[in-house]
Amino acid sequence: MSLIADLDRIALQEQRLQFDHFDADTAWTLGNRLREAALTAGHALAIEIQFHGFPLFHCAMPGTTPENADWLRRKRNMVQRFHKSSYAMALFLLQRGSTLAERYSLPGVDYVAAGGGFPLRLRGVGVIGSVCVSGLMQRDDHEFIVSVLAQMLAVPQAEVALADQEHPG
Repeated sequence: MSLIADLDRIALQEQRLQFDHFDADTAWTLGNRLREAALTAGHALAIEIQFHGFPLFHCAMPGTTPENADWLRRKRNMVQRFHKSSYAMALFLLQRGSTLAERYSLPGVDYVAAGGGFPLRLRGVGVIGSVCVSGLMQRDDHEFIVSVLAQMLAVPQAEVALADQEHPG
């Protein structure tokens, strides 16, 4: 699938994967679903859910390191700044042959254009937070979040899954 097609699909994901209600209990449920899915798949992930900049869920599974926590922070910063998934921003920059520093003057120490950060949207309101994971390849981090969100929100996987990868990134 082309970069443009992936970007279009990610925009659809962000539109379809919205909550009608979100609070601390919702964050706890989502975080636990992410953790359980990671355990089932044998993944070692760091997981974070933030609501208006306030941490509601954090889990560092065995096999993760403080480096994963730093990736979570930089992915969260991307989502908070652009209100888009960090993978969409990575593909956007790849498509344009640019970097965060060149295009936005953003330091790599605080931001990263890599998959694994996804905006939490409340229907009729907009972005209210983020869910981030770290531990897999960037596309896999992104698809992992989308898969669990789709299951939780009863959105058919086929409607939101990315197609097979045919481009770098």
